[in-house]
Amino acid sequence: MARSTGLPASLTLVGAGKMGGAMLAGWLEAGLDPATTTVIDPAPASEIAALCAERGLRLNPQTPERAEVVILAIKPQGLEAAAAGIDPCLGETSLLISILAGKTVANLRDRLPKASAIVRAMPNLPASIGRGATGAAASPEVTPAQRTMAGALLAASGHVEWLESEAMIDAVTAVSGSGPAYVFHMVEALAEAGIAAGLPPEVAARLARATVSGAGALLDASPLEAAELRRNVTSPGGTTAAALDVLMRGDGLPALMREAVAAAKRRAGELSG
Repeated sequence: MARSTGLPASLTLVGAGKMGGAMLAGWLEAGLDPATTTVIDPAPASEIAALCAERGLRLNPQTPERAEVVILAIKPQGLEAAAAGIDPCLGETSLLISILAGKTVANLRDRLPKASAIVRAMPNLPASIGRGATGAAASPEVTPAQRTMAGALLAASGHVEWLESEAMIDAVTAVSGSGPAYVFHMVEALAEAGIAAGLPPEVAARLARATVSGAGALLDASPLEAAELRRNVTSPGGTTAAALDVLMRGDGLPALMREAVAAAKRRAGELSG
């Protein structure tokens, strides 16, 4: 049964796009009961519709029922329009988990007056393969049991960090929420640099991809800090040192990354309200 896994007895997922669909797959794999799971999405992807039909999940029921946990995984800009359809899913003891970038607990309560216990969370795309990184913050109304349940749901998609304050969520959004895109762009940039250095495009693309994925796997497997791993691969006066002299200079990668994260955090704040 779902209870034995620490997962809720009933769950409604509002929004089954890339992130919502990835999280749903993880919950089902972890033991969530399909018979008490509802998906609300006005235009579900064919894969989601097929999953619901195959596993027996309720998809867009005419009369939504109250659920122990309601997950908001729609786009932040869609909250206003979706609020009326979400309200019937919430009861006095329901836990609302929102992964909407920029939408604060206060924003959510303005649109969803029935919401009391709220967890704001920010997962990222690797959740689709169970390797996500999620930051989460709980409102004071969240009980210890609800926090445990939220943790079980979020951990089904990967690593979870509980935050001391909701104020940290925008920074999490900018670091790990958007972070996979930064890494993918680094692969693009490394491949382009390889082409400029004389490699055939397909060779440069394969080497860049394998290098970044392999380095990530090593980082995951090693107990060493990233800085120590960097030092271990950098011989004094060697080729890696020459490249790092460029990347680590004052206007190099650290400065660009600070600027990028600040821009993403600023945009997360702009999405509130």
